[in-house]
Amino acid sequence: METILSPHSFHPLFKTPPFHSLHPKSTSGLKPICCTLKKQSLQTVNQSIEKPTSWFSHVHQGLAALAISLAINFSCPILTHSAFASEFDVLNDGPPKDSYVVDDAGVLSRVTKSDLKRLLSDLESRKGYHINVVTVRKLTSKADAFEYADQVLEKWYPTVEEGNNKGIVVLVTSQKEGAVTGGPQFVKAVGDSILDATVSENLPILATEEKYNEAVFSAAKRLVAGVDGLPDPGGPKSKDSKRESNFKTKEETEEKRGQFTLVVGGLLVIAFVVPMAQYYAYVSRK
Repeated sequence: METILSPHSFHPLFKTPPFHSLHPKSTSGLKPICCTLKKQSLQTVNQSIEKPTSWFSHVHQGLAALAISLAINFSCPILTHSAFASEFDVLNDGPPKDSYVVDDAGVLSRVTKSDLKRLLSDLESRKGYHINVVTVRKLTSKADAFEYADQVLEKWYPTVEEGNNKGIVVLVTSQKEGAVTGGPQFVKAVGDSILDATVSENLPILATEEKYNEAVFSAAKRLVAGVDGLPDPGGPKSKDSKRESNFKTKEETEEKRGQFTLVVGGLLVIAFVVPMAQYYAYVSRK
């Protein structure tokens, strides 16, 4: 290669003016050129070697991203299921052993739980009737609190003998409703009138006002009074204030529609007329 290349052949490339002090037959000027060619060839080889490595790294990153995506997709259903599994946990865990309350919704205070335990344990020791209070945030498996209360009773006490003197009070906080159910002997002891009044007054009215502690404890006291044969203590009365409707009347809808039509029509006219007027003014100036 040194015999073929000469400094004159690289003269246009480097654009260096010829120096008269250099001898044309000298090979001292070719050594840097040979070194440069060798470096370029080595760089080319290195680039060709690095390409597979770069390609492999991209594949590795793509596989890692795919693995993360699959992990997220498979973990989301599990998290979602666990987030809505509280009602099923209540069923599977069975009746409470050390208390009479299953506060799955987390809305009852420590004082209310203590008062319920004292009230219901006294009833069980005197009359033999056992009442459990259950609070859940919302229901996903049943349509309403009544169906869920029956499901709890059947799950916790599968036979008639086990559930004959048992009562279940359910409060659903998100739906602002409650239900009371029990075995045949319990329902007979409380009476239909008190059962209906408790479900229609104590639980829903106070739950709507988010007074969950008062709703549960007042319902329990009313049921205990029914079992003891005492006069009905009564429940809260619903407010007579008329609720304002969120829906608009037909006249309001028609009025709004007319105003909307005028506004849209005006905007369309402006959108067409203003550009045309500007264009006309621009042309007329010419």
